[in-house]
Amino acid sequence: MADLKNIVILGSTGSIGRSTLDVLEHDEGRRLRAAGLAAHSSWQRLIEQAQQHRPRWVALTDPEAAARVDGQLQGTNTELWIGREGLVRMVQQPEVDTVVSAIVGAAGLESTWAALEAGKAVALANKETLVVGGSLITELARERNAPLLPVDSEHSAIFQCLRSGTPREVRRVILTSSGGPFRRKTRRDLEGVTPEQALNHPTWKMGPKITIDSATLMNKALEVIEARWLFDLTPDQIEVVVHPESIVHSMVEFVDGSVIAQLSPPDMKLPIQYALNYPDRVEGPSPRLDLTRAWNLHFEPPDRETFPCLELGFEVMRRGGTAGAALNAANEAAVSRFLEGSLAFLDIPRACRAALDHHDFDPRPSLQTLERVDAWARQEVARWVP
Repeated sequence: MADLKNIVILGSTGSIGRSTLDVLEHDEGRRLRAAGLAAHSSWQRLIEQAQQHRPRWVALTDPEAAARVDGQLQGTNTELWIGREGLVRMVQQPEVDTVVSAIVGAAGLESTWAALEAGKAVALANKETLVVGGSLITELARERNAPLLPVDSEHSAIFQCLRSGTPREVRRVILTSSGGPFRRKTRRDLEGVTPEQALNHPTWKMGPKITIDSATLMNKALEVIEARWLFDLTPDQIEVVVHPESIVHSMVEFVDGSVIAQLSPPDMKLPIQYALNYPDRVEGPSPRLDLTRAWNLHFEPPDRETFPCLELGFEVMRRGGTAGAALNAANEAAVSRFLEGSLAFLDIPRACRAALDHHDFDPRPSLQTLERVDAWARQEVARWVP
C-alpha cells in the first residue's frame, strides 16, 4: 500500500479546489489526506470543508473574513492561520507532501514559490505562476528537486503523452482549445458582447475569470507560455488547434510522425487525480469515455485575427523576461473591468497590447522586478481609456 500523502489545497473553495476535495473524498483516506485548506474570503464554505475533511490547518488571506470565524472550528482540532503569511507557513510544514496551487491569478505566485522552496511537490493549476515567473520558478524547482506536476487538463494530457518517448524525440506539442462560446464569430459579432454571454462556456464549468479568458482565447495564450516552461520547449514546438468537443485534451507529435493523444470526458477530477497520485494510476471518480457509441471529433485552426489574445501569448513566449508579468497583470485588470462593465469585450486584448508595448522590459528580471511590473500593468489598465 502506498504511503499516505498529506495534501494542502490553496484555493480550496474554487472550482479546482472543490474538484480536488472530490478526488480526496473518493480516495477515502487510502492514499490522500487533506492536511490544509486555504481560501481568500469564502470563510463559510471553507469552514464547511474543514468540518467535513478535518484538516490540520485552514487559512484565510482576507483578515476581515478570518475575523468572522468565531469559534466555528471548535472541536475539529483545526488551526486557523490568517493572511498571506499563513499560506506560506502552511505549505512549508514538514509533514506536507504535495501542494495544490489553485489560487486564481498572480496571487498564487508567492505561495507556490514558498512550497517549491521547501521542496514540496506542487500540483500546479495556477498557470499564471509560470506565465509571470517561468524561468525563476522552474530554476527553483530544479534546485530544490521539487516536482512540478500539471493540473490543467491540456498540460496533464501533454505530461501523460510525453511518457511515450524521450525529450529529444518530441517534434511538437499540440494544445487543444474548445474555441470558447464565440467560436466562428466575427469581430463584428463580438461588438457589444455582455459578461453574461462571455460566461456561457459550451463545455466547461469554471470560475468567472478563467471563463472570460476562454472566451477571448487568453486562456490558451497563457497555456502556451506555461507549456514552454513546464516541458522545456522552444516556441516553434508549440501549436494550438480548436477542438470543440473537448475530448482530446492535447497531443504530442514525435519525430517519427506518431501523434499520441490523451482523451477523456471534460472533467477536471482526472488530471487532478493523476497529479496527486503520480506516477501511479488509480481508479477514480471521473466519468468514462464511451467509445461504443458514435463519435465525431473536429479540429480546426484558431482564428487569430478575431481572437488576438492568442498571438499575444506566442509573442510573450518568445520574448520572455517581464513580458509575461505585464501580459498577465494587464489581462487580470482588463477582465475585471469587463466584468464590472467599464470595458468592452474587444478592448481586453487592446489593453493587454498597450501594457506589453509600454512596460519597461527586462530580459532577466528578479522576483521583485516582476512584482513591480505586475503592479504597474494593473494601474495602467485601471486608468486605460480605449
